[in-house]
Amino acid sequence: MKTLSIIGCGNAGRTLARLWRDAAVFGIGGILNSTMQSSRQAVAFVGSGEPVETADALPSSDLFLIGCPDDRIRTCCDRLVASGKLDGNSIVFHLSGALSSQELASAREAGAAIASIHPVKSFADPARAVDDFSDTWCGCEGDAQALAMLEPAFAAIDARLFSIDADNKRLYHAASVIACNYLVALEEISLRTFEQAGVERGLALNILAPILHGTVDNIVRLDTANALTGPIARGDAAIIEKQLKSIEAWDPDIARLYKALGKV
Repeated sequence: MKTLSIIGCGNAGRTLARLWRDAAVFGIGGILNSTMQSSRQAVAFVGSGEPVETADALPSSDLFLIGCPDDRIRTCCDRLVASGKLDGNSIVFHLSGALSSQELASAREAGAAIASIHPVKSFADPARAVDDFSDTWCGCEGDAQALAMLEPAFAAIDARLFSIDADNKRLYHAASVIACNYLVALEEISLRTFEQAGVERGLALNILAPILHGTVDNIVRLDTANALTGPIARGDAAIIEKQLKSIEAWDPDIARLYKALGKV
């Protein structure tokens, strides 16, 4: 069994390591987080591995996952290289959707093969993510040697893999941000508008739940154009104008957003 050590074992790293351990895909080696306490907590969640304090203390491993925040990937990779743990058989990969595998260039210079595998999924709750990871789409790019090892490993935990263009990673990730984070922001604006209309926030959430779930389902089944409903879909310009004036009188910023999204 190939061994995997992890630098930056946060929610995503914990989820993947637990899945790979349970499926007997990888043996978990060292886990290095920013504090020893966090490393121990990660080991406890994964159910395997050795908490370590420095890159130098990591055990020799076949693969190294760098799961830290994006702005620290390159630094963590450089520290791994400096530890002397890499050779021509090593594989180093990260999980970022915004950054390409080239963030790991120093590892490649040390002889390792590099890659980026981005699971398109929220890992806010690792325990839940373990349970519902199956069928998660994962965008892959990097060296052929690294992908030859990683793609079967992700497939073994029921991931669905697709290739992405390393040169367009920022656009690729922005698409996910718009679909996920901006949807949350829009729902917050909807809730504030309900409250301005006199509907209590908790009740508004209950009112929104079925229509929100139904809308997402319609988008997936019918595509966006056919999922559109309401006054814009009907061409009811008079209603739209009246709504816009009411929103402008309350919050001009939200009115500008209402108008801009209506043009899409």
